[in-house]
Amino acid sequence: MATSFTTDFAIPIPAQGHSASRIRRNRPRRITPQAGHALEILGHAIEYLTDEFVHAGGEFGQENGQLEAVQLLMSLNRQVYYECPEVPTLSDRLRAMFRLPAA
Repeated sequence: MATSFTTDFAIPIPAQGHSASRIRRNRPRRITPQAGHALEILGHAIEYLTDEFVHAGGEFGQENGQLEAVQLLMSLNRQVYYECPEVPTLSDRLRAMFRLPAA
């Protein structure tokens, strides 16, 4: 399956309701079947729009509706992902087991 470029664009839209300090980006998450289905649908929509943009020879600019739509979908994708609970690390589980304070 061919992949298209779906990296961040010039103006990232932050996920609603999440502060950057609260989000730990390198932590795996438990993704529910519903969230997984939503992520799959959003991923397909993002890929479709970026493919259309590339094949149409679109140009990057501040007032491009296609890019704004892709940014919105990417923001929703992040929001769904970050709403999934983090998988506790081994150290988190050991701290909980021995009732130690978090580092």
